[in-house]
This record gives sequence, structure tokens and C-alpha cells, in this order.
Amino acid sequence: MDLPQLAIAALGGTVSMQASNAGEGIIPTVSGEALLSSIPELTMLARVNAETLGLLPSASLDFEFLLSVLSWAKFQVKQGAEGVVIIQGTDTLEETAMFFDCLWPCDAPLVLTAAMRSANRPGADGPANLLDACRVALAEDSRQRGVQVVMNGEIHHARNVRKTDSLALQAFSSPIVGPAGLLLEDRVRYLRPAVARRVLPLPQQTAQKVAILEASLSTDTLLLENIVALGYDGLVIAGFGAGHVSQRWSAVIERIAQKIPVIIATRTGSGSTARTTYGFSGSEMDLIHKGASMAGFLCPRKARILLWLLIGCQQQDELGRHLNGDPAFNSDA
Repeated sequence: MDLPQLAIAALGGTVSMQASNAGEGIIPTVSGEALLSSIPELTMLARVNAETLGLLPSASLDFEFLLSVLSWAKFQVKQGAEGVVIIQGTDTLEETAMFFDCLWPCDAPLVLTAAMRSANRPGADGPANLLDACRVALAEDSRQRGVQVVMNGEIHHARNVRKTDSLALQAFSSPIVGPAGLLLEDRVRYLRPAVARRVLPLPQQTAQKVAILEASLSTDTLLLENIVALGYDGLVIAGFGAGHVSQRWSAVIERIAQKIPVIIATRTGSGSTARTTYGFSGSEMDLIHKGASMAGFLCPRKARILLWLLIGCQQQDELGRHLNGDPAFNSDA
């Protein structure tokens, strides 16, 4: 039987980590090729091209590196791969998934996975997650779904998934909408159909800077007042509740929004920002009137990814359409 072609890239992360000596902290040392040796079942599913593109903790990934990984992944599809799997750390998994999903133009699946337990720990989850991710990448029903994250037997859409626990094995979830699919008895089962997607062009520039600030009780405005002077090209605020800030912040945001794009998201971890409910100074209605955009269901981190990419491809004027009501740019929720 002619097996399908599958490409796997290892970037590092906990899945590749182990300690050199007892009592030392774990560091990335295990290559992608070595990880594959722990899942011999994969040889019965596909012809695999595995490459180690990096051995980095995911907090040290950056946009330039991710663009090179994206180029590698697209080349693999051009060479005949029916799916691509990327292994990385969990700390920034939800952000890299969003980054890739905004730019992934192929019908072939791009699947991200990781591990919460290091490679040398009993019960390491990396091999099982990797095998599940490969099954998802090879499934016919995974086509035209953009980028997915596979962890702990669940399939999550890139725009919905969040890391919601620092150390637990069940660290990833998709608040409100739940997983897009499950792996049941080694079979890929989707809970919702694929929906139309719209992909951004590659950024023409990569030097732009987008800041994130979080609103908190009685916070001063010093950093906020200096965002533009510090050279930032965009600002995302993790606001209170449904997208609120203090009166003092509201006055400063009005001045900032005249110069650079400002997105207001919610810091709560679940739910959407409002648009037409509250009218006090610092509310969503007040901030919209002052030129800010509301993030809707996008968390602050993913809103930053979107804004960085839009500025990079000179489409920041379309920010409102991307955040509110463009069906082709929504997830499968």
C-alpha cells in the first residue's frame, strides 16, 4: 500500500526536554527524529519527513522564526505532503497557532502539538500527542480547516484554543465553544463542519511593534501615556470585564487611538467584549466612540498577533472588519 506523505517539524519545548543530571532543570535536547523513534506505529500510517528546525523553549520563539517555519511547511505541501505537524512548547502554543492560522493558505492541514510532561518523565504525554496530531494531519476531514492544535485527545481550532492551566496535563481548552473534535479509538471525529476561511498575505514588513497592557485596579497611566513615544505601532489592552478601563485610561486612549490602532480585549479568559451595553466613561461604548476597536472573542494575545500581521501587510484599516462580523475570518465556533 502506498502510504501518504507527512511532514513533521520539531521546534523544541517540553516535549523535547530532559535533565542532563539529577537535580538539574530540564532543557531542550531531544530532536524530532528521536521523538519519532518512540512511536513506531507512525511508520504504518505515513511516509514521514521529520526535521528539527530548532530546540527552543517556546517563550523564545519570535515572528521572524515562525515565518521561516511557515515557509518550510508550505514547501512540504508543495513537495507532496498531505499534512504538516509542528511540535513546540506549550507556553506560546495558542499564539503560534493563531499566527500560522492567519497565514496558512493550503487546504492541507497544519497541526500543532506539544507536551506538558518532559521526555524523560514517567507517563510523558509527548509521544501520544504527536501520534494523535499525525492522525489529525492525515485525516481527510481535516482539510480546509486551517490550523489545529491537538492535545490530550482533543482537537482545538487555532483561534479558540487557550492554555488555561500552568502545569496540569489537561492544560488546553477552547472556552465557550469547546473542542472542534476528538480522537476516539484512534479515529478523528469532528464535532463541527469546516467553515470558509480568509488568509492574510505575508507581512511586507516585520519591524512593527504592538504592545499589550493589562488594566488593573488603580493602575497609573505612565506606560500608557508613553506608548507612542516609545515607538509602538499598535496597542492591545486587556480590559476589565466586557472591555472596560478606568476614566483616566479612557482619556489617554482617546489620544493614542488618533495615532495608532488600539484594540480592547477582555482579561477574563472567556467570553466576548461588549459593544452596546455600557455607556460610562471607560466603557466599551465610550472607547469605541474614542476610536478603539473591540476584540470580540479574541483574547488579548491573539488580538496582538492579528494586529501585528495586519500592520505588516498594511491592512490595519481593515481591523474592524476582521474583529467584528466577517464570517470568512471567524473560527468554526
